[in-house]
Amino acid sequence: MRHYDLDVRYSPATDELTGRTTILAAATQHLSRFDLDLTGLTVDAVRVNDRPATWTRDGGELVITPARGLRKGLPFTVDVRYHGIPVRYSFPSEDPEEAPYEYGFVRTDDGVIVAGEPESAALWYPVNDHPRDKATYSTHLTVPDGLTAIGNGVPLGSSTYDGWTTWRWAALTPIASYVSTMAVGRFRVDQHLHDGRPTVIAVDAAVAPEVADPVVGRTDEITDYLETLFGPYPFESNGAIVERHDALWFALETQTRPIYPVSYFTQGSRKFQAGVVAHELSHQWFGDSVSLTNWYELWLNEGFATYGEWLWGEHDGWRTVRDQFNTFYELPMDSPFWEPAYNPAGERYGSISAYMRGGMTLHALRMNVGDATFFHILRTWAADHRYGNGTTDQFIALASRLAGRDLRPFLQAWLVGAEKPPNPDPRPAPAFAAPATGCPATVHVRTAPCDR
Repeated sequence: MRHYDLDVRYSPATDELTGRTTILAAATQHLSRFDLDLTGLTVDAVRVNDRPATWTRDGGELVITPARGLRKGLPFTVDVRYHGIPVRYSFPSEDPEEAPYEYGFVRTDDGVIVAGEPESAALWYPVNDHPRDKATYSTHLTVPDGLTAIGNGVPLGSSTYDGWTTWRWAALTPIASYVSTMAVGRFRVDQHLHDGRPTVIAVDAAVAPEVADPVVGRTDEITDYLETLFGPYPFESNGAIVERHDALWFALETQTRPIYPVSYFTQGSRKFQAGVVAHELSHQWFGDSVSLTNWYELWLNEGFATYGEWLWGEHDGWRTVRDQFNTFYELPMDSPFWEPAYNPAGERYGSISAYMRGGMTLHALRMNVGDATFFHILRTWAADHRYGNGTTDQFIALASRLAGRDLRPFLQAWLVGAEKPPNPDPRPAPAFAAPATGCPATVHVRTAPCDR
């Protein structure tokens, strides 16, 4: 896909969504039909190249047959009109007395917020829902007057007519569909320019300013620091969305506008909380600009964001990278944090080890090659795969080339080896006591949340 134009109307009072999605695409082969992902919603009409098309539904697939076949290499447009009540996703808490946790199209008391990995986009628009197929976006979100609608990218203003307000957004750089978002509700919005680009921070209006604003208000500061490590910030805008909905327990790196549950700003120290923001902002380079190619290689997103979080924490005077590394290194090999960081057989989506063993792998690499080469590797990875995708094999090849030696055995031992590699950066006594759970600051894989 090349571009999505989303025109969506949503009424929180009825939970009814009405949409029109226009897609600009190019055929990679001759096509007599093609599929899009769409979950639950009713399709009213489909046109391909401005001609009526037929369609069928097969589970979460919308199978479209155009009036005329599509030729390889030529552009085409798809126009889909649809409506309905979006599907709800949830999973149970480990505590039977707690309500289920929600993800995807999450209803709140005054609207909705879309957040889910690896699935969420197909709940509100037809899409080729895989990070390998990125596209730019223009989004028109129409909601009852008095509510605000937040999207990805640059704000283009709003207009009100007959009791409804349309909010317009444009994402000028390609987005992997799972990090597209829509947030509707009553928000306190701070919009300003930083380094010539807009920063838009939307905080649930029911959240007192002193709870989250001091931390998400550091978004520009944290981004500036991460630029010194990873290279230029890759997108045209920046910001945050803070939502107080109790059943939303995870943060997510929605592109240009990371989502945070307010609970992350009601626990731990301010420096711990800033680490959450640093994690999601690190994802703007690693996960959003450079996206994974296969979901089982989630460590390329989470290991890198975890290490960015550790680097910021040391810079911010919280905990040193060495202590963060050793907290997890000292855990026994039967800990879930030492499970393989990715599964080359591709048998699962991801686990907590993608975060922590992934982060440890990067620190071990840094100790092996030295700071100059290590940060050259990270900046080159971010630049070479900017707005694209990468694989573990490609990262290992790059690291080996820039280090001037074969690092595959070393990195494979750290990523998937069955035995704990030697500690390359032991800390001096007294040792920092590992937490009971060893929870990272932010987790958004589908596991039960950590207790802190």
